[in-house]
Amino acid sequence: PPGYVGYGEGGMLTEAVRQKPYSVVLLDECEKADLEVMNLFYQVFDKGMLSDGEGRVVNFRNTVVILTSNLATDAIMKLHEGGAKPSSEDVSAAIRPILSKHFKPALLARMTVVPYRPMDPEILGEIAKLKLASLGKRIKLAHGTQVTFQDTLVSELVSRCTESETGARALDHALRGSLMPNLARNLLEKMTQGEMPPRLSIGYGASFGGEAAWRFDYSGA
Repeated sequence: PPGYVGYGEGGMLTEAVRQKPYSVVLLDECEKADLEVMNLFYQVFDKGMLSDGEGRVVNFRNTVVILTSNLATDAIMKLHEGGAKPSSEDVSAAIRPILSKHFKPALLARMTVVPYRPMDPEILGEIAKLKLASLGKRIKLAHGTQVTFQDTLVSELVSRCTESETGARALDHALRGSLMPNLARNLLEKMTQGEMPPRLSIGYGASFGGEAAWRFDYSGA
C-alpha cells in the first residue's frame, strides 16, 4: 500500500522486462521452484504478458523465456547407454511422462521442449582444445613462450569427464586443480633459473618414475 517500502516498484522479473522488453530470461533448474511460481508463466506463455503486484501489465511478446531442468537426466542417459543415438522424437517421447508428472499439462503444452543429449568424447575434445588455446594465449602474452598441446593431453582431459552430472565442468576441474598448478610450478622453476624457453609442448604420459603425469617438454626450444 502507499507509504510502505516497495510501493510503486514492480517485481524483479516484470520490472526488468518492462525496462528491457527485448530480453532473454533464463530460469535455471526450474524444477526447484515452487509450483505456484511456475503457474505464473501460464499468463506469459498463453497471452504474452504478465501482471505485477500492482496490476500493471507488462508485455512479454518480445522476450524469450528459457527454462532448464534436470528432471529427465537419468532417462536421457539411459537412452544413450552403449553409444546409442536415439532420434529426437524418441528422446522427447521418453521424457514427456516425467515432465508431465511435475508440470501441469496445460503449462507443459505451452512450452517447446528441447532435450539436451550427453556430450560425446569428440565434442568434449573440441571444448578441451578451446580451453587449452586460451591458456596458451595467456602464457604467450605473459612469458613470450609459444605453447603447443599434444593429443595425449587432450585425451587425458576428456577421459576425466566420466560423470554425466558434471559434463564439461570436469575439464575445468582437471585444468585448474591439476594441470595449471603443475604448469605454474614448472614455469616458476624456469624463471628462477633465469631462462624462459621460447617453446613449450605439454602432453601426458609416463614420467621418469614410470607413473603417468603431465609432461612439459622444452626440447623444441
